[in-house]
Amino acid sequence: MKIYQSRTFENKIKKFSHQEKEILDEEVKKIADDPLIGEEKKGDLRGIYVYKFKIKSIQYLLSYRMIKAGLELIMIGPHENYYRDLKGYLKRR
Repeated sequence: MKIYQSRTFENKIKKFSHQEKEILDEEVKKIADDPLIGEEKKGDLRGIYVYKFKIKSIQYLLSYRMIKAGLELIMIGPHENYYRDLKGYLKRR
């Protein structure tokens, strides 16, 4: 399965430490193994899945969607204003 990253996703993970990136890689592998592991959203966000996990004590949300060629990682961040930012990102595309 081929995994694609959006520009927003790439910019967020640049700020992660090496240890945080390793944890993120493990979580992405879980998603790649079972793409339905996340919760599918409804309404404006139909077709988008959100997977929740913790790094240290912070809960992160990772949004992704399945496309023909594989998996697209859309956005990652803490819960605060996450869905607002996700909707704004999707409207810009």
